Amino acid sequence: MKKGFTIVEVSILFVIFLIVAFLVAPLSIDDTMQAKNTSLWRNVQTDFANIFYTINTQKENEDFSFENAINSALSSELKSAVKPYKITFLNGTFPSSTYRFSDYYATNSNAVLSYKLFEMPQGDLRGVLLYDVNGKSRPNVWGKDVFGFNIYSDRFEPFCKSESVNIQKQECSKDGTGLCCSNYYLIGGSFN
Repeated sequence: MKKGFTIVEVSILFVIFLIVAFLVAPLSIDDTMQAKNTSLWRNVQTDFANIFYTINTQKENEDFSFENAINSALSSELKSAVKPYKITFLNGTFPSSTYRFSDYYATNSNAVLSYKLFEMPQGDLRGVLLYDVNGKSRPNVWGKDVFGFNIYSDRFEPFCKSESVNIQKQECSKDGTGLCCSNYYLIGGSFN
């Protein structure tokens, strides 16, 4: 009668546990990083609301220029230029010209920020802003650690704020660009 496990049986069990651990660990690590990045993005919202408070107080000046006010307000956040820096959409493609930026800057909180104002404003929309919450650290992907704002004359607004929840969810999936994650995570959307 057998009284215990043989070395072979214990070894097989150990190998099975290792395989399961290697399969599960990356998923939980990715979810943890996504939760951290989303939390950082939520904290950024207040900071950018304060920027427009400052800009609105300057509007009374006779020589007020929206472009100068934005440049001045954001430059106080910027530390140094970041090069090289490359981002992709969530689906692995590269951003279209609207979401491609020429200059990237490290912020005082070690994030990466870039913005551009349109030469011809599109109604009240004046430009777009990119914010990578974890700086140059990877993955540098829209919807994972890169989020963005539309810049309006009187506010910053997360991308896709006016889109339906279904569109935001679809765009925040592995087949989407990830742009809508900027608002989707703020309204309680879950990671896909």
